[in-house]
Amino acid sequence: MTEKILLDALKRYFGFNAFRGMQLQVIKSLMDSKDVFAIMPTGGGKSLCYQMPALIQEGTAIVVSPLIALMKNQVDALRGISNDDGVAHVINSSLNKTEIKNVKSDIISGVTKLLYVAPESLAKEDNIEFLKTVKISFLAIDEAHCISEWGHDFRPEYRNLRPIIDQIAPKVPIIAVTATATPKVQQDIIKNLHISNASVFKDSFNRPNLYYEVRPKTKDVDGDIIRFVKQNEGKSGIIYCLSRKRVEELAQVLQVNGIKAVAYHAGLDSKTRVRHQDMFLMEDTDVVVATIAFGMGIDKPDVRFVIHNDMPKSIESYYQETGRAGRDGGEGHCLSFYSYQDIEKLEKFMSGKPVSEQEIGMALLNEVIAYAETTISRRKFILHYFGENFDNETGAGGDMDDNIRFPKKLLEAGKDALLVLQTVDHTYEKYKLKDLVNVLIGKENALIKSHRAHESDYFGKGKNHENFYWTALIRQLLIDGLLRKDIETYGVIKLSDQGRNFLKQPGEFKMSEPQDYGSGLFDAVNRVKSGGDAVLVKMLKDLRKKIAKSKEIPPYVVFQDSSIDDMSIKYPITIEELTQVHGVGEGKAKKYGAEFISLIAQYVEENDIERAQDMLVKSTGTNSGLKLFIIQSIDRKLPFEDIAGAKGMKMIDFITELESIVNSGTKLNIDYCIEELFDEDQIEDLEAYFLESESEEIDDAVSEFDGEYDIEELRIFRLKFISELGH
Repeated sequence: MTEKILLDALKRYFGFNAFRGMQLQVIKSLMDSKDVFAIMPTGGGKSLCYQMPALIQEGTAIVVSPLIALMKNQVDALRGISNDDGVAHVINSSLNKTEIKNVKSDIISGVTKLLYVAPESLAKEDNIEFLKTVKISFLAIDEAHCISEWGHDFRPEYRNLRPIIDQIAPKVPIIAVTATATPKVQQDIIKNLHISNASVFKDSFNRPNLYYEVRPKTKDVDGDIIRFVKQNEGKSGIIYCLSRKRVEELAQVLQVNGIKAVAYHAGLDSKTRVRHQDMFLMEDTDVVVATIAFGMGIDKPDVRFVIHNDMPKSIESYYQETGRAGRDGGEGHCLSFYSYQDIEKLEKFMSGKPVSEQEIGMALLNEVIAYAETTISRRKFILHYFGENFDNETGAGGDMDDNIRFPKKLLEAGKDALLVLQTVDHTYEKYKLKDLVNVLIGKENALIKSHRAHESDYFGKGKNHENFYWTALIRQLLIDGLLRKDIETYGVIKLSDQGRNFLKQPGEFKMSEPQDYGSGLFDAVNRVKSGGDAVLVKMLKDLRKKIAKSKEIPPYVVFQDSSIDDMSIKYPITIEELTQVHGVGEGKAKKYGAEFISLIAQYVEENDIERAQDMLVKSTGTNSGLKLFIIQSIDRKLPFEDIAGAKGMKMIDFITELESIVNSGTKLNIDYCIEELFDEDQIEDLEAYFLESESEEIDDAVSEFDGEYDIEELRIFRLKFISELGH
């Protein structure tokens, strides 16, 4: 079929004047009865690659799709461009006998050009027997990554498609399409579908209009999200969260802060889901806070930002979800909040699964960590993951990410790069990243011992650096092509030809300065310290010192440093505004606040400061139930371990919650706990220290007592001290 005929058909059916990317080549191959494997990015028009040939050709095309919503959207769209509603149908379990009869009648009469089925429906004996009797033009496997265990959305029922196809129409061509497929997944799809001779078309995964950014997740992540959304007022956005509970909480917080937002997750009834989806499409709401249940098949071209409150489980998921931004070629900001704590939660979710599944899950998760922590171009990282090379200097969108716009300091790491390559070589290319780092820093485990790598000359040769440094360097060597990951043994690191050349002729190797993300949430204060008003901070600390002196208490009992820093950002000038400051509750605001807000008001006026009042984040009180439970439990003198255990909290998180309660102005009587932990002399010593100390830092207390008490014990005693003196 000539190009002109295909262009005419494109205009007639879809209203487009030209094909995009590889669409034309894909369609031509399929129309020539060849098996086709098409990998196209989200928004790249992959559905058209099988819809148009189906409309032109004789017979019915079977389209296997994983989601009912996705099928329904496509069927509605196809009916919209045809005079006959029978042009496209869905067969699934929700149809009654009459409806199934009508569908079959349309197929037999040749009206139906596309039949959408889930793999489970296709496998039913009745459907197999019926489809054997009709003319099938071809089979399309949508979301083909579902076939692979290494895909982000693996569905076991997809693995059985080939035997079913062989029963229905063994000789017809197959087209497999996906928006996300790594080299490993591609190989798996081709192998499983027995289409080794397929024409493979791979469009660029580069979305040059998208800006990629990762920020450390602070304790004030709600405030960070609200400030971002308000800076993009009136624009459409999606915020992804991992849990339904977090979706509900965040949607509520946004609403309270004057943002038009709705929640979307699978736990809502279908009417509510449809209503919220329609509100978003019709621009009756600006923001959808959702789990990954939202977005498949949603074609809203003007989504201007996609925020990830939690990092997803794989780069494929991330790519697909961020790909919902800027489909019209306009602005698209992809912002993710990252904390290693979130990763640990995802790891826990995997712990009950079979070992093979855990291994795959961890390999995918490690790539997410690498993306979040990388200091190189995020665009380059993503494209490398999908097997595509990218040059930031010449490639479209080369400067569209935070690492390129705000580059990290470069280090010369030629000697260390050489050590990594030598270690890979001398340990016979057996290790995945984590174990390779263990060899470098000299950390033994069962695997290393079994290979006797602990006896190697290279074992512990890199102990002059922390493990995060070696992790970052290895990731950079992978991106730059000196190392590679073996496809068959996913994750095992091997030398590339380029790496072997470097071994023979070592040279310079520049790496971006890595950051140790640790395992905790970043305190908002870390961010505040650099962005606050330094002059005001000094004035507020002087005032605090004066008040503390008059009351004969340490300054931090009045307000903590973190609260002072936050005041210098928010400029509160009323008691109500002061209660929105980090660590300041109603009680404390009323007790100490008057002089502080008076000073700030005067400072704001004298210096003509424009206050961002709308940036003050209002709380929904979603945590009030937990606070009440803790206060009541302490009134009943229950052991701390029991209170924390009842809410499934770690002791360190429980103490943080106690600190929040006390710092916000609630008095807690924890003498019963103190008496259990310390004797009279210890209590006397600790009281004297905290009374005399001007520092609120626990590390200073640890040093003072030379390790006699652990951090948790000192934090508990400080609680008693602040609670008694500060209220």
